[in-house]
Order: sequence, then structure tokens, then C-alpha cells
Amino acid sequence: MVEREELIVRSNELQLWTERFGGPNDPAVLLIMGTSAQGIGWPDELVKAIVAGGRQVIRFDHRDTGRSTCVDFATTPYTLADIASDVTAVLDGHGLTAAHIVGASLGGAVAQWLAVHRPERVLTLTSIMSGPMGCDAGPAWARAMTGQAPDPDDLPPPAPSFLRHLAHRATLPQATRDEHVAANLETWRVLNGDVLPFDEVAARRFVEASYDRATDRAAALNHDLAGRRMTDDRRAPLSSIKAPTLVIHGTEDPLRPLPHGEALAEQIPHARLQVISGMGHAFFSPELPRQIGEIILKHTASA
Repeated sequence: MVEREELIVRSNELQLWTERFGGPNDPAVLLIMGTSAQGIGWPDELVKAIVAGGRQVIRFDHRDTGRSTCVDFATTPYTLADIASDVTAVLDGHGLTAAHIVGASLGGAVAQWLAVHRPERVLTLTSIMSGPMGCDAGPAWARAMTGQAPDPDDLPPPAPSFLRHLAHRATLPQATRDEHVAANLETWRVLNGDVLPFDEVAARRFVEASYDRATDRAAALNHDLAGRRMTDDRRAPLSSIKAPTLVIHGTEDPLRPLPHGEALAEQIPHARLQVISGMGHAFFSPELPRQIGEIILKHTASA
């Protein structure tokens, strides 16, 4: 890949690792990863597809992941709004007033937050395998994990296969690199779903690189704590979003079933929902990253 640049930017007292591909004068696409995931979770194939269409692409490590600063969450807790402030710091660090914002999973909620509260920074919004940022998934999870029937007024909980995996994973040793890689590889296999083929080579490469790049692997768990904090700013109506919006969701997502994506698209005026047959909650299937990259490119071009 040509014209690749690594840059450390500051977000208040934090340092954030960022990586830019493509020409600095091309329209910018900023990629926001999900819970506990490093910026390298955006596959190179996806990045290449976007850059080939005349865009520069920026991906970065969230706070508490990879080569970015880790914090003591117990003494300095943070929220979705703080993660969003890191995103604007990344834009500022690269001299960008605005960009096409793309978020996956929790990153999709961060992207929504920006489109609501910092609309001037968002040229277009793309949310992938996410749901409405104001939806508290905690009660649905709790009912599912205790064997209770789902509340019909809630969005559906994770698939039983994923909940079984979580219970099993809690029993697995993860003291060594090999144990950690094996446990995480199995998680991505479950998240991929059972329809599209699982690219184990790509998933292993990502898990191993994430292990080796992390300065504090336990710190990434703070994202789950931050993601659960339902503050008033997250409950702001998505109907205020003006940015052209694309919602991408898979039919086989075991973490956030398709109704989450459908609910998100319904709440944003003129949003377009693109359903990917067979896709789960991951990019680890052959050709899928390129397909998603081309969809993102088309959306940014149409806007």
C-alpha cells in the first residue's frame, strides 16, 4: 500500500496511535473500531478498496488498546462521549475539519454520537454491525443469560451460540500468548457465524498482532465498561442526524442480530440499510473486507 504514514496525536493527556493511507489531499475516511479492538482490526483489503477509489483512509488505536495510552478506569472512568472526543482529536491531528465517518460495532455508536453532537465533523456516516447508541442492551443480555424469556419491547439479545461461547471462554486459560490467541481465535470464529466461511489465517494474524502490539492487554476491557454507561447524551434523538447515512448489517450477526441494524436505520432520516447475506459480527471471511470497502466507497462518492 502506498503513501502510508504513522502519526501519534494527542487527545488531552492521551497519546493515540494513528495510521493514514492514500494521498493527504484526497477526501478522508476515518475508521472507528469496536469494543476492545485495535485499529488494525480494519483489514488491509478493506482499506485498499477505499484508497483505490481516491480516498485517504485513517485508522487508529482507541485509548486502552494497542499503542495508544492506557488509563486507570477505576480512578478516571470515561464514556462514549470521551471516546468520541478522541476521534475529533484524530481528525485535528491530521489537519481535517471533517471526514466520512465509519464505525463498526461500538465504533458505530461513536460515529452516531459525532453525527448528533458534532455534525460539522461528519461528511457521511456509515455504521456497521451496530445499533442505536441510546439502546441499553443490558436488560436483554441479563434476561438471556439467566434463561428468561426476552422482552418483546427490547431489541434481541445475542444468539445462544455466542452466550454459550462466553460461558465456555470464561473457563479457558489465557496466561500465555498461545492460550490467549487460541481463546480469541475461537471468539472470532463464533462471531463470524456459520454461513460465510471463516478466514482463520486472517483472524489469527490479527489476534497475534493485537497481542504483540498491546501495552496493557487487560485495559481493553475498559471499553465494555464505558459502552455500558448510558448517559443522557447517548439518548439524544437520532432524528437530528443530517449526514447521509448508510447502515450495514449482516443476517447472521450473533452479537447484534439484524433487528439492531434495522432499528438504527429507522431512527435516522433517509438512512439506507444494506443487509449482507451471511455476514456475522466480524470481517474475517474471504472477500468480505473488499466488499465492505467498496460499499463504503460507493456511499462516500454518492454523497
